[in-house]
Amino acid sequence: MASAAEQLASSLSLGVFSKATELKNRIWFTLGALIVYRIGTYVPVPGVDASVMGEMLSQHGGGILGMFDMFTGGALRRMTVFALNIMPYISASIIIQLMTAAVPSLETLKKEGESGRKRLNQYTRYLTVLIALIQSYGIAVGLESMHGSFGAAVIDPGWFFRFSCVITLVGGTMFLMWLGEQITARGVGNGISLIIFAGIVANLPNALASLLELGRTGALSPVFILVFIVLAVAVIAFIVFMERAQRRIVVQYPKRQVGQRMFGGDSTHMPLKINTSGVIPPIFASSLLLIPATISGFTQNGPGWLAFIGAQLGHGTPAYMALYAGMIIFFSYFYTAVVFNPEETADNLKKYGGFVPGIRPGSNTADYFDYVLTRLTTIGALYLVLVCLLPEILINSYGLPFYFGGTSLLIIVSVTMDTVTQIQSHLLAHQYEGLIRKAKVKGRR
Repeated sequence: MASAAEQLASSLSLGVFSKATELKNRIWFTLGALIVYRIGTYVPVPGVDASVMGEMLSQHGGGILGMFDMFTGGALRRMTVFALNIMPYISASIIIQLMTAAVPSLETLKKEGESGRKRLNQYTRYLTVLIALIQSYGIAVGLESMHGSFGAAVIDPGWFFRFSCVITLVGGTMFLMWLGEQITARGVGNGISLIIFAGIVANLPNALASLLELGRTGALSPVFILVFIVLAVAVIAFIVFMERAQRRIVVQYPKRQVGQRMFGGDSTHMPLKINTSGVIPPIFASSLLLIPATISGFTQNGPGWLAFIGAQLGHGTPAYMALYAGMIIFFSYFYTAVVFNPEETADNLKKYGGFVPGIRPGSNTADYFDYVLTRLTTIGALYLVLVCLLPEILINSYGLPFYFGGTSLLIIVSVTMDTVTQIQSHLLAHQYEGLIRKAKVKGRR
């Protein structure tokens, strides 16, 4: 069987893409929506001197604000209407997903099908508004206390500024949430992921220019830059390999007779990805670890213990590396346990008559799934640790830009692969519809 890339190349060579009008319209819609998003990242919040925020991020860019600024494509640094980006929606989605495993009523909604998913999506939107309100108010209050070399960050502080700032930032987040849903429905899919992807990729040219500037000034040798580029390509190839890697468990369905006809007897497989948790563990781990360093960096006269913790958890320190690796491993197991339930999967197989050859249906099948998934998660967690720690070492040792971190590489590669898969699905569906139309025309003749 040809690979996905070979099938896509074959479809393109047959001229299917040139005839796929719907797919071209979807691609143009997606590009237009992303352009609108990028324009919004330059529309400033009223009453804010963005240069002060940029100065503060330059001084404390290694903290959690630097990571959020990377996800927002520089919108936080410029203090624009999309400064919160889509991050409140991501946080709300993760919280709702975790709660479905702990709250029975939400778990019941998850099993109700389309109607249940719509209600869960509605709860996610409500929680997004709440999180955006809290974060935007915190930003508004924080801006009022910021002063840089150019003066105060807020021109006219007070409750009117706080109200207008909260309304602007929450409105920007809700617009991006709507825009992401439109890309998913009318574009090539993965709307929310593409918005984050566009934010990260938009600043990669500046990060590359900063890297070349370090080579021009002599801070980095040309040989090191060349080795770094080769290493980055190798890491990307490794990420692609690991993200596509999966364990295929054979599932057999017995034959059954209905009237005079025999049905079933087919054999299929259940694919289990090595990295089931995706990019969630690195995002969770880095967010939690960067909070103490960020608070201590912005607190001038804080307690001594807070400054000590912030110094110990700085980028590249042994404590930071050890905790980062440990938290990635923990969240890999935790999130995998949330998104994949071995007992529920085994019960569904038993309900429809499926079974794993050599394994008894029911609890034995669930134990087998748990056994396989535990070992796959171990490999996936170690893979995430390797991909995330290597860039951290390079950033700390050689002063490379923050955008070359492992989390950003994982997001870029994962979203690119998902988008290519979506485009391929549209191409194959168009080709299939064309074959059906041809068959109908021949049948009429």
